[in-house]
Amino acid sequence: MEIKEVLLRKVRNIMEGWEDHGIYAVSFLVDFNEDNTFRGVSNVSEWMVSCNREEDCEDAGPLDEERWNYAFWNQEEEPVITASDDDPEMALLFDWYRQQGLTHIGSESEDDDYDEEMNYVGKGPEGHYQLLMLAAEVARQLQEEGFLEKRFHKKIPIIVHGLEYAWYDLEATKLANPHGEAEAFLEYVRQELEEL
Repeated sequence: MEIKEVLLRKVRNIMEGWEDHGIYAVSFLVDFNEDNTFRGVSNVSEWMVSCNREEDCEDAGPLDEERWNYAFWNQEEEPVITASDDDPEMALLFDWYRQQGLTHIGSESEDDDYDEEMNYVGKGPEGHYQLLMLAAEVARQLQEEGFLEKRFHKKIPIIVHGLEYAWYDLEATKLANPHGEAEAFLEYVRQELEEL
C-alpha cells in the first residue's frame, strides 16, 4: 500500500473520533526539531493532527490572531508520524524518502536558505518540505472527497503548517484547500505580514 493511502486512513480514523461541535479549523502540524530522532537520524519532521473549536478562541473575530495563530490553539495533538524508532509510519516515510532519492534526511544547507535580500527561501531540513507536501496532498484528497464536510456538516479549512507559518506552509495550505476553504486563514497571514 502506498504511503499516502496509509496516512489518509490514519488521519480519517483520528478525525472520526472527534466530537463534531464547534470545529472551525483543522491543523496538520508538520514540524522538525533537532531532538526528533529516528534510527540515529536527528532533526526529522513529525506530523501531528488537531482541531480548534469556537469555544477555544473565545469568540475571536474572523481574522483575529486568537483564531488563526496556532500558539493560541488548545493543541490537543494526535500523532500521524512521530520520531520514534517503533513508529511504523515513520519507517514507511523513510522508505518513501529513499524512493524519492533523499539521502540526507534532517540536514540543512544554510547557503541555500536565504536570497540576496536575506529573505528565507529554504525548505527546512531535507525531508521536511516533502513530508509537508505529502500532508497537503492527504488534506487535499480529504477536501476533494468532502470528508470534512460530511463528517462535521460544514466546510472546514485544513491548515498545513509548522510553528512559524513559513512561505512553504502557506503554499501547502493553499494546495490542501482546493475550494478556498482556508481563505480566512490566508487573509489573516497576509494582514500579519503587512504589519511587519
